[in-house]
Amino acid sequence: MLRGVQIKSILYSVAILAGLGGAVALAAQATIDQDGLVYWSDGDSGRLPDGTKFRLHGVDAPETRSLKQIGGAECESERELGYIAKEKVLELTRDADIKVTRDYGPDRYDRLVVDLSVDGEDLAARLVAEGTHRVWDYDGGAPKPDWCASTRSKSRSGPLSP
Repeated sequence: MLRGVQIKSILYSVAILAGLGGAVALAAQATIDQDGLVYWSDGDSGRLPDGTKFRLHGVDAPETRSLKQIGGAECESERELGYIAKEKVLELTRDADIKVTRDYGPDRYDRLVVDLSVDGEDLAARLVAEGTHRVWDYDGGAPKPDWCASTRSKSRSGPLSP
């Protein structure tokens, strides 16, 4: 009889955990309350209105941090492109209906990796189409896009002739 009680207890626990998982999945697809704005620290990461740190899944934006900082831009043109990318994401999300459409869990920096939709359109795909961001398999270990490649190739070829 004791074994039957233990099995019943385990089944109740599994049912409760499954219900909690479903609630989390529904919450992840919730509309972001527009009373609180999404804060963008750069073109692909920031904070949700509840303070949760996040990173957009599947894309990379150029860095805006100083060339002297660890993890900063590799060249000055990357920083310039980074500010353009940040302005584009601000423009697309300002006064928009924003939803977290998928939650991939935390990354190595404890940011929530997410897909966002803006007025029903996938934000990452739109940013890539706009040309300010590049596709990047961030959590798959792909190398980070090289935002300085064109600058390096110009400097190697010498000064341009008029």
